Amino acid sequence: MAHSSLEFQKALPGIGALRTGEVRAEAALQKCLDAIDAHNGEVNAYLSLDREGAGASARHIDALSGEERAKLPMAGVPFGIKDVLTVEGMPATASSKILEGYRPPYTATAVQRLIDAGAVLVGKLNCDEFAMGSSNENSAYGPVKNPRALDRVPGGSSGGSAAAVAANMAVATLGTDTGGSIRQPASFCGVVGVLPTYGRVSRYGLIAFASSLDRVGPFAHTVRDAAEVLGVIAGHDPMDATSSSVPVPDYTEKLDAGVKGLRLGVPAEYFAEGLDPEVKRAVEDTIEQLRSAGAEVKPISLPHTPYAIPTYYVIATAEASANLARFDGVRYGLRAPEANTLAAMYRQTRDLGFGAEVKRRILLGTYVLSAGYYDAYYKKAQQVRRLLAEDFLRAFEEVDAIVTPTAPTPAFRLGEKSDDPLSMYLADIYTVTANLAGICGASVPCGTSREGLPIGIQILGRHFDEATVLRVGQAVETLQK
Repeated sequence: MAHSSLEFQKALPGIGALRTGEVRAEAALQKCLDAIDAHNGEVNAYLSLDREGAGASARHIDALSGEERAKLPMAGVPFGIKDVLTVEGMPATASSKILEGYRPPYTATAVQRLIDAGAVLVGKLNCDEFAMGSSNENSAYGPVKNPRALDRVPGGSSGGSAAAVAANMAVATLGTDTGGSIRQPASFCGVVGVLPTYGRVSRYGLIAFASSLDRVGPFAHTVRDAAEVLGVIAGHDPMDATSSSVPVPDYTEKLDAGVKGLRLGVPAEYFAEGLDPEVKRAVEDTIEQLRSAGAEVKPISLPHTPYAIPTYYVIATAEASANLARFDGVRYGLRAPEANTLAAMYRQTRDLGFGAEVKRRILLGTYVLSAGYYDAYYKKAQQVRRLLAEDFLRAFEEVDAIVTPTAPTPAFRLGEKSDDPLSMYLADIYTVTANLAGICGASVPCGTSREGLPIGIQILGRHFDEATVLRVGQAVETLQK
């Protein structure tokens, strides 16, 4: 093998084993902490830990009766969260210098729901700065390395969340996905990552990148564990005006129903030029296995796919420009120490605090929103976004789910695309469409390259039909065994 990877300990227990008490919470937490102590110095997945708080939570769970424990769906589950999600009193940096030292006074709804369900919060996870990136090399606190291949990126922006699960540093983690930032790292690290429908999971407590695109979702080793976490964090939240009141089903109820009778669409546009031959082979082989398992596989077209990347990078940067205007040195985080006027404080604080990729996106977003360019760029991008959404609506009249590669290549080498932003942006070619359309999806491992690098298959579903996505994902997972 051309790269080095971590020596993995025995896999951590699943959520079911912790909930029943088959595995004690303290024992599971200790396994995670042992892995963190052994490997985090090299992988750089965790930015901060709450050992004392996690230990107290685990002891509390272990002191419960079996009946009390069974009522907590996440009882004793050690989990980490991407450092764009807030927890009262814990550092929240968004992997940026501009928020160094910031400790928010409130907790994100998705995180609180896990804690209320008995989960044990271990710490905060590294990511691309303000979730802007496809490789987790843009963090102000150093890049994350892929535990499966330490010379490779883990994917971004939720690279720390994917790497922590892959390296047994957590049973489950939370990440965010604005254009592929859960699914692509899941593919690169060989774990399961779920993108919920826009509005399915509250964004309250999420440090915003692009508000019409951002989603919060889970990573786990198995589809079942990811489904259980999603069931806890999903649902309406009055603190988030974009949160949906669509009822949340039991995502595990039909998980093992198989794919017999399901219609699976395969879009030609996702298998065109630029797709790595090994990725194509692994995904096509998996699709044939699904056909053999009883699924009806149908070719479909999503004709506006070629316009997805430019559309995404106009809309996302425009929203980022507006959202990041609040980081100015006045209210929280970094303040330039030598500025002697208000204008100088704004300018110097933002120059010192933001990294190169964040500055690039703020500049681009400000430009496309500026007088004389708004109609030509931002308005036009919103019109194309509608066309992309209509592509999916038409496709879902014919099929129950869509299957594609998650990423065009396996994990690339650290530094390989750092000097070529356009090449980096194209790593999201298969994932940004779901964010623009508001639909749900997931990435599930479906094989490896000749070098042993993980490959993921992406499953996309109708709005609020995560259950079907997970059902197909479970079938893929079963076929890999």
